[in-house]
Amino acid sequence: QTVLRALTAAGFEARVVGGAVRNALLGHPISDIDIATTATPDEVVTVASAAGLRSIPTGLAHGTVTVLAEGQAFEVTTLRADVETDGRHARVAFSRDWSTDASRRDFTINALYCSADGTVHDLVGGLADIAARRVRFIGDAGARIREDYLRILRLFRFHAAYGTGPVDRAGLAAAIDGRDGLERLSGERIAAEMRKLLLAPDAGPVVREMSETGLLTLILRVVPRPSVLETAIAVEAAAGLSGDAMLRLSALALGVEEDAELLSNRLKLSTEESAQLMPIVYGSDLTPALPAADRRRRLYRIGVARWQRAVLSSWIANGSAADRSWIDLLRLPDSWPVPRLPVRGADLIAAGMPAGPQVGAALARLEAYWLAEDFKPDRDALLARLGDEP
Repeated sequence: QTVLRALTAAGFEARVVGGAVRNALLGHPISDIDIATTATPDEVVTVASAAGLRSIPTGLAHGTVTVLAEGQAFEVTTLRADVETDGRHARVAFSRDWSTDASRRDFTINALYCSADGTVHDLVGGLADIAARRVRFIGDAGARIREDYLRILRLFRFHAAYGTGPVDRAGLAAAIDGRDGLERLSGERIAAEMRKLLLAPDAGPVVREMSETGLLTLILRVVPRPSVLETAIAVEAAAGLSGDAMLRLSALALGVEEDAELLSNRLKLSTEESAQLMPIVYGSDLTPALPAADRRRRLYRIGVARWQRAVLSSWIANGSAADRSWIDLLRLPDSWPVPRLPVRGADLIAAGMPAGPQVGAALARLEAYWLAEDFKPDRDALLARLGDEP
């Protein structure tokens, strides 16, 4: 209200636009609040300064100024018209026409404006689509996609988050027709959309529809497995866990270990994310049938950080979400804190062993014995065994 009042008091029109309006109408959480205005970027900066608000020129070329009010950042963007597009980026001209600004956006549900008094302005039929839970391109779907081929992925991602039933037929046909444009997209942008899509409420059936069209193979460049993704989603729910994008991506795309490197390179994943990829490979012996002592040894070897992901991967590959016996295996670190080997190299040297490679070799032998005895020998027992070695 502070930002809107400042702009309207200066003689400009200003309305909240996009996701905040959509989510408010749907009853979904609201994060970022974007504002559209008839003021140019320079005028927004002047108005903000006069109102005692800080402004940051975050995207002047596209008409965006970030205005800070009461500790919150608002992206304030001048109404725009596309002058030229190349399938990914647009050169824009500033406008004072709300219909022109609405018509350049992607989906009808993202082109709703809300004035300071709560009046919703619908210039493209977005309110009806909100009511029907329908994700529909504004105007000609093919034209919207040719303006920005990332909208192919966004069609599926937004439908998985906000739609119901099958993906809009006109949009789907345009996405298939424009599939060659996917080659223009960077791995980073594809990865960003895939993370959001995989965590969306209706990810399973929407990803299956993407796969059936052949689009998902073009996007990921590996053979997708939508049925395994659906199992992964069910397993996470059975375990009471929130969605894990990398686990779901692994389930969807990694049938063999070699695919992990291919996918990581394709999506330009970070080192941390690449490390989280774990192929969902059938045949793992990390199952509820594994004896208790073997479970503990496995947990000790791979560590707590990898345990949950490893168990979930095996559960997805070898079990069913209805099988609750996996829960105890998953929660082993909660009931059995992983111990540390009771002896260190300094203990062996203090016991008379000369420093050198033999210390490491002796520690390895003692650790193997300690593991075989189910972690029971204490420090004295291990040092005594060292004295018994030839």
